[in-house]
Amino acid sequence: MTAVADALAIIKRGAHEILVEKELVERLESGKPMRIKAGFDPTAPDLHLGHTVLINKLRQFQDLGHEVLFLIGDFTGMIGDPTGKSATRPALTRDDVIENAKSYEEQIFKILDPIKTLVMFNSSWMNAMDVSELIQLAAKHTVARMLERDDFNKRYSNGQPIAIHEFLYPLIQGYDSVAMKADVELGGTDQKFNLLVGRQLQEAFGQKPQVVLTMPILEGLDGVQKMSKSLNNYIGINDTPDDMFGKLMSISDDLMWRYFELLSFRPLAEIEQFKTDIQQGKNPRDIKFLLAEEIIERFHDRGAADKARDNFISRFQKGVMPDEMPEFEFSADTPIANLLKDAALVKSTSEAMRMIKQGAVKVDGEKVADNKQLFASGNTHVFQVGKRRFARISIQ
Repeated sequence: MTAVADALAIIKRGAHEILVEKELVERLESGKPMRIKAGFDPTAPDLHLGHTVLINKLRQFQDLGHEVLFLIGDFTGMIGDPTGKSATRPALTRDDVIENAKSYEEQIFKILDPIKTLVMFNSSWMNAMDVSELIQLAAKHTVARMLERDDFNKRYSNGQPIAIHEFLYPLIQGYDSVAMKADVELGGTDQKFNLLVGRQLQEAFGQKPQVVLTMPILEGLDGVQKMSKSLNNYIGINDTPDDMFGKLMSISDDLMWRYFELLSFRPLAEIEQFKTDIQQGKNPRDIKFLLAEEIIERFHDRGAADKARDNFISRFQKGVMPDEMPEFEFSADTPIANLLKDAALVKSTSEAMRMIKQGAVKVDGEKVADNKQLFASGNTHVFQVGKRRFARISIQ
């Protein structure tokens, strides 16, 4: 394969769509380093592995010799991204934006090479734009085109309000590409409309339109809904090594391959060999160990990864914990006896009390001694009764 073909294979790994691939190939063939843009609204202070799907792809571009433009949308963050929303989203305050932006910068360099990364804030050009210039920008897009966007179209058809400022969000995100002279912009599949606005505006301003590369939305631990802190199915990149390891080991075998594709930096050929190994009888849990170790080493260090693995093995002896287990959600004020009964780990609360007294109830591998123990909201634990009854329970 040629160098361009090799680079294209890396770029296409895990990607959902490239618009337009021919234009990307032309840029690669030119041999000139490209400016790779990805924008993040500082809407939450902590990143999770779902966010890193894009950041991982940025790192791959860096390794190919291109410059990453990491845009923190401090200006657009105060508008509120309407993507996928059925109602106008509350805007962040300036203090929220500044605090969250600081946290982003601290976290992204666990993946990105700071030397090859230019962190930018769209307030630097939007604050300089006066009202007349904003009106001229708005004149370059039509209401009809805005209403082609699925969420806007549904709200308009259902008679739900759409505030004028929400139309400005994709317009300003598109103008960011003009200001940054982006060659390629990355985003999730839910951002496709906004990314294409960037292409259109670059053409309107006489620039060569950017290539759009969309990445899939990563499923959370449940394997169904997107990874989200609000759904409590996430792995935070600031989670402790033990929490990371336990959560990654809880995913299904099928979801493991999705995580390998989008989160691992291992060569695809090596991952295909893992699949062959499993078909030939290797325990999937051993392969999942490798994924968990790689992720933990990235956000902590190798020593932490090794220790988390050893801690996990000591809590759940090999072959004891099942690869899949039922999942439940309970409120933080649920007594442990009721929790065990409602999760079908015991037949009655009296049995639950008896099993606790016998030392047969464990939470994350640790014996429960207090039959009045409660669990803090926002956490997920593996509950075990005896040797064979397990459940993964999220505390709300």
